[in-house]
Amino acid sequence: MSPIHDQSYRHYGGGKAAPGRSWTVIAWAGIKSLIRKRAFMGLLIFAWAPFIVRAVQMYISANYPQAALQIYLSKPLMRSEYIAGKLAVLFSFLIAITLVPAMLLLFIKVMFDGNFTFLKTNLFLIPAITIGALLQVTLAAFTMLALSSLSKSARYVGILYVGITFFTSAIYGVLYMITGSSRVSWISIGANVSQVVDVVFRLKPRYTTPWQVSLLVIVALVVVSISVLERRVRGVEVVT
Repeated sequence: MSPIHDQSYRHYGGGKAAPGRSWTVIAWAGIKSLIRKRAFMGLLIFAWAPFIVRAVQMYISANYPQAALQIYLSKPLMRSEYIAGKLAVLFSFLIAITLVPAMLLLFIKVMFDGNFTFLKTNLFLIPAITIGALLQVTLAAFTMLALSSLSKSARYVGILYVGITFFTSAIYGVLYMITGSSRVSWISIGANVSQVVDVVFRLKPRYTTPWQVSLLVIVALVVVSISVLERRVRGVEVVT
């Protein structure tokens, strides 16, 4: 009988997770940690206010014609998996307040009308809503994640993101007053998104800036964000 204290080396007999799935651990842990925060859930519910308002408007319009949305445990944790996991968290909640309520509004419109006439006439709305939401979510997710890689303070990152958005809009407003032309709208992050979304929904663009330029600016911002993440985020290998 070998002594109890003899704990010599032995091969690991447990299972080994397949590589490439570590991002799911990060995503699920991030989603759970945010759900536990009452302030965040309150903000999420508040973001659905436009959906509720539009749903009520559709109901009234349909029925009264006269009236009228310990964490990272993997070995090793690759940079791409870490970024994918973080993006999955942002995408999940951003989609929940953009794509989901928009699609629900379309469904409610059909339900209140009691027929598919509106949907058949405007069938392009399904891909338009999807593309428009993904465009906004992709830009917001990548830029927020890139900014978060520069600071450990979530509050600072949030203030910085909102500040940049409003600052670029303010710069555009000043230039518009000086030049009297909206061709400089490409300076505003929000204006670029609105310009491309207008085209996606077959609406007349609200600015004179070519929508291709606005799309190019959005792509450039995503590329810059990826570059920042490439430099700031490093793969981690946990050894025990």
